[in-house]
Amino acid sequence: MPAAQIHLVRHGEVENPHGVLYGRLEGFGLSELGHRMAAAAAADLVGRERPIAALYSSPLQRTRESAAPIADAFGLDPVIDERLVEPENRFEGTRMAGRGGALRDPRNWRHLVNPWRPSWGEPFRLIAERMLQAMADAERGVDAGDIVMVSHQLPIWMVHRRVAGEPLSHDPRRRRCALSSITTFERRGDLLVEVGYRDPAASIGDEARDLGAV
Repeated sequence: MPAAQIHLVRHGEVENPHGVLYGRLEGFGLSELGHRMAAAAAADLVGRERPIAALYSSPLQRTRESAAPIADAFGLDPVIDERLVEPENRFEGTRMAGRGGALRDPRNWRHLVNPWRPSWGEPFRLIAERMLQAMADAERGVDAGDIVMVSHQLPIWMVHRRVAGEPLSHDPRRRRCALSSITTFERRGDLLVEVGYRDPAASIGDEARDLGAV
């Protein structure tokens, strides 16, 4: 029997005082608020009173730290899955806008020629494919119960759009994937269906700086 539900959890707020695009860079862990947001996501999962059979995480520090309260709540050891990682991006380590921002440097404009692919990083299609394969493999790895996978905004959004049958190209400003949000899917026959979205950290999210996501 495959997993009953798969919950894709985004990490909490990152300590990023300079507002850079952190991507896959080392040294970007959760802020104090981010830890509280991660705890809110764990509490939401506990409150559902559903058995959690397995926990997976992207290898990056911010996702591992966000998985920690879930691991504690359910007595699970997180499994690191490289396929859940933040996409590659040629602008990581830079500030995108404002004075001195990467978008104002003509040397970077060649990376902006095709926003529908996108030309500045990992293709949307490949992000969706690796995420969906990770989810399918995780399903087959349990006999019953739910699975939690802690990942990043764009990978989770790619799963949402692929499952919904929407084009993968999109306006990043319109993503519905808040910090520490939980997007839930379940298998119905041969189809993967999105069955829920929650923002358990919404009550404290107004304080958060959601900067640096790819």
